[in-house]
Amino acid sequence: MRGAMNEISLTAAGQSQVLDGTVRITASVFASHHLLPSDTTENLLFRETDIAMRMYRTTQLDIVTRHVTDLELGVFAARSYLDRAGWPKRVEDLLDHDLVGYDRNDLIVRNMQAMGWSVTRDDFVVRCDNQATYWELVRAGCGIGFSQTGVASADPLVEELTFDLGIAPLPVWLAAHQAMRQTPRIRRVWDLLAEGLRQSPK
Repeated sequence: MRGAMNEISLTAAGQSQVLDGTVRITASVFASHHLLPSDTTENLLFRETDIAMRMYRTTQLDIVTRHVTDLELGVFAARSYLDRAGWPKRVEDLLDHDLVGYDRNDLIVRNMQAMGWSVTRDDFVVRCDNQATYWELVRAGCGIGFSQTGVASADPLVEELTFDLGIAPLPVWLAAHQAMRQTPRIRRVWDLLAEGLRQSPK
């Protein structure tokens, strides 16, 4: 019943031709801290948000998606860590250093294994699943970690370790409910957001 009532509400709201009004945007914690003013993953189907910025393609029915850009990823460490532990000279040296990884989230482990690395969760000395806190751990000198190149390269506390690991870029998708996507205010914010993300440092 809630779903049916919500569908009626979405259909009615989608008929609005008014340009002014509130448009809610949701994104990951890291993207929200560094790219956007939002920090939650809300439900598009129940109008908890109007536009979602996600690093994966939404497969929900009635959701319109658009791939807007790809963000390059790299390997980074704080200067304070490198001064203390030394610079890794070769890719293989990374495993001799303290690595910062996720805890319950196995994304980094799976990606490294896909690149041919025999790593497990235990190879990461410091672990945290909150992306914003994860980056602060790297910045604080807790070890070597991974980040979006556009964000990390602008940080004076860290250095990029320019090994060619072949890390796949992070896709950025916008998503909105199809009933709301063409309302003037949401269409306007969608277009501005897409353009801004395309022009953001990669």
